[in-house]
Order: sequence, then C-alpha cells, then structure tokens
Amino acid sequence: MSMDFKEQVYVVEIVKGLMITIRNLLRNMMNMRGMPTISYPEIMKAVAHRYRGRHRLTQKEDGMLKCTACMLCATACPAKCIQIEAKEGADGEAEKYPSLYNIDMLECVYCGLCVEACPCDAIRMDTGIHPPPADSREKFIYRIEDLTTYPEIKNPRDPV
Repeated sequence: MSMDFKEQVYVVEIVKGLMITIRNLLRNMMNMRGMPTISYPEIMKAVAHRYRGRHRLTQKEDGMLKCTACMLCATACPAKCIQIEAKEGADGEAEKYPSLYNIDMLECVYCGLCVEACPCDAIRMDTGIHPPPADSREKFIYRIEDLTTYPEIKNPRDPV
C-alpha cells in the first residue's frame, strides 16, 4: 500500500487532527452543562465491584500473620515483585512465618495471581483502595507494616 504525496508530507494529517481537537474543544465550551464532571474529592465515583485494590495481609485472631512463608505467591507472581524471607518460629509459635514480606507496587501488575496461589488466604486484594501517590520509589515498596494496617476497611468477607 503506497501513500500519496499529501500523506507523505504529514502536514495535511496534522491539520486534520488539530481540526478535530478544536471542534471538540469549541463544542464543549459552548455546552458547559453537558460536560461530564465529578466534584472530586467531595463526590467520589463508585469503585467497580471487580476492582481489586491494594494488597493486604490477613491476620489470625491473636494478631499473628496467617502467612506461612510458603513462597507460593512469590512464585506465582508474573512480575516477580514479591520478596519473602522466611524465619523459623520458636516453640509454641507457628512453624514458619515471614520475617520480610515486601511488594514493589511499581512492578506489580495487579493480576491477582498471588491471591489465587495462597493456600492460607493470607494475602488479599479486596481493599477497594487506590494506592496513594508518592514522591519516591521507596514509598512504593510495601512492607508487612503497610500491608497489615487498614483501619478504614471493613471487609464483608471477614467474620465479625
């Protein structure tokens, strides 16, 4: 398929694109009431039911993590953004637990495979919370403390 001279110069195509943009701008400026707007943050859009949200680690009734550091979530993660270091528990405690559990949210693709792979239901993505913006890469690495503190969440799947 060959292009004619006008298409090869691109000027005509650029002008066509600018005309579409200007036409939409003028149409919206003449009809301000018809523009779709949201008064954020006073009025927030409803989050879709299937939205996964931020990760969280669940805890047992005694406050210990449900995670047994089996590494299945890190193995199932296609982005390899989960880092776990296991530690042996003392007598009377869990056999194994994570001494380090980090998720690099800049690498995470929010696929949910870590949740599906976990046999203990220790990791969930049911918070419905968008990750907050940050100004450094270090703030996007979530540690155990970040993954277990959600005071504003009341998950309907959790027992009361």
